[in-house]
Amino acid sequence: MTARALALVDGEHYPRVVRAAIAAAGPDDEVVAALLLGGTEKLRGAPDYGVPLEDAGRDAAAGMVAAARKHDAGRIVDLSDEPVLSERERFRLVSHALAAGLSYRGADFEFWPPPRPPAGVPAIAVIGTGKRIGKTAVCGHLARLLGERHRVVLVAMGRGGPEQPELVDGAAEAPTLDDLLARSRAGQHAASDFLEDAALARVTAVGARRCGSGLAGTPFLSNVQEAVAVARGHDPELLLLEGSGAALPPVAADRTLLVTSAARPAVELEAGLGPYRVLVSDVVVITMSEAPLAEPGQVEAVRAAVLAARPDATVVAAVLRPHPAEPVAGERVALFTTAGAAIHDRLAAFLRDEHGADVTAVVGSLSDRAALAADLKSPGVAAAGTYLIEIKAAAIDVVAEAARERGARVVFCDNRPRSIAGEPDLDAVALDLAAGVVAVGA
Repeated sequence: MTARALALVDGEHYPRVVRAAIAAAGPDDEVVAALLLGGTEKLRGAPDYGVPLEDAGRDAAAGMVAAARKHDAGRIVDLSDEPVLSERERFRLVSHALAAGLSYRGADFEFWPPPRPPAGVPAIAVIGTGKRIGKTAVCGHLARLLGERHRVVLVAMGRGGPEQPELVDGAAEAPTLDDLLARSRAGQHAASDFLEDAALARVTAVGARRCGSGLAGTPFLSNVQEAVAVARGHDPELLLLEGSGAALPPVAADRTLLVTSAARPAVELEAGLGPYRVLVSDVVVITMSEAPLAEPGQVEAVRAAVLAARPDATVVAAVLRPHPAEPVAGERVALFTTAGAAIHDRLAAFLRDEHGADVTAVVGSLSDRAALAADLKSPGVAAAGTYLIEIKAAAIDVVAEAARERGARVVFCDNRPRSIAGEPDLDAVALDLAAGVVAVGA
């Protein structure tokens, strides 16, 4: 099927060569217009490319999308080259094309907009730029907050998700430690995100699996669409779609919240297809926005990268704080977390000051089973009568099992995001986001 295409051209090529390339674009691409990105070396007056010519203006990405819309083109054919179009700028154009629903073809590469069928109910997606940045903490916080006002069902995909979508009604009966241990002993992944969401946010959650992730976040394999169908069967007023690592849910959402970290280089949002995730997001939460994880300059660099791609995005810098699911005041506690050692003292101080715990150890090796086995033998852990555990990685199959053997109490630990001083209130931002989505779907 022939697609109407917009050709990207530059003045570093002779017009007759560009006309030949347009003619050679092939039967699949009907070039209906060209966009001049810049360059003048090979031009003598106004060039004739045999099709209507548009000027890119000050912003090539905005000019490209506008020209494609003007000429009803669904495809970009890139006939430009350096020095007019660098690799970084080319990826920026690809990001904008994909976000606008346009495919993008070059001489030896091609990108297609990720296929995302509609969810069928009002939906908010919570996506991330990678692993261990607090995406599940933010999504769980939204689920808890919004679940007080709307019928919320959460669909979470993960690398260890179930073969068939599985619903756990945490709103009616949250999973217990015994429930998770039974799953672990049966060979299942007992710390999957949907179980964490059901246990800690206490919402109805549907688990799904995924494998792999493309440059634009499309899973190679997933059963998320089937999971959404299960979720719809429970008549949600609002659906939350939780991504996995840098993978995006392969279902369209009405609004998207992106979670990134100030501890990650800002260039990750600027290079490659980094801008794409920002472009498809309405709100960006920057977690770990505190020393020693990140200095103020790093927070501002990430903020600048977000606003450079999408100036109208709402940006919230935040921190994560541990929140025991049960009281631990006066107890000798060992915290098991995935957080790095640099922040352990602050987490211990927070548990002491806000929850009255006597923290004897903070163990950050939940995702490293060999190191975790050694940490479980440490004097600080031995001194604890309560193991406070995040529901992640080896928390159930290693730490909870060790606690049972030793007679230690196990308490689940949530991570809750908090806006830092001077930032928009995250709760207010989330409520506004949901109100707009539910109102549109009403």
